[in-house]
Amino acid sequence: MLRPDTISIINQTKGKLPRLPFANIKDKILGKKYELSIVFLEDKEIKKINKKYRGKNKPTNVLSFSLTENSGEILLAPDVIKKEAPKFGMNIKNFTGFLIIHGMLHLLGFDHGSTMEAKEEKWKKYFHIK
Repeated sequence: MLRPDTISIINQTKGKLPRLPFANIKDKILGKKYELSIVFLEDKEIKKINKKYRGKNKPTNVLSFSLTENSGEILLAPDVIKKEAPKFGMNIKNFTGFLIIHGMLHLLGFDHGSTMEAKEEKWKKYFHIK
């Protein structure tokens, strides 16, 4: 169940979103008091944001932005996710779940590397993401 005080899911695409336990994932990884927005964007929108903040002129699958110590935002591009999921041996739902975990770990301050990968594997197992 979504609690509007701590999580919001915004779909700015025309597509349907995968059914994932968004609030449960957020509560387990970030904590119940953390305020999170998860926004699904079209490729052209995430491309603009990726260029502005990372200097990369292409759409990306996920971006995360820490707003305060206890709030943040994760942006996802479903079309990019759909294209990339097979490269990672996952279906769209599982890859989306993995990217949400990945984005949350960035919000906690983790950078890419073996520590982050170990935490991703732990949470993938916990949430049955294959």
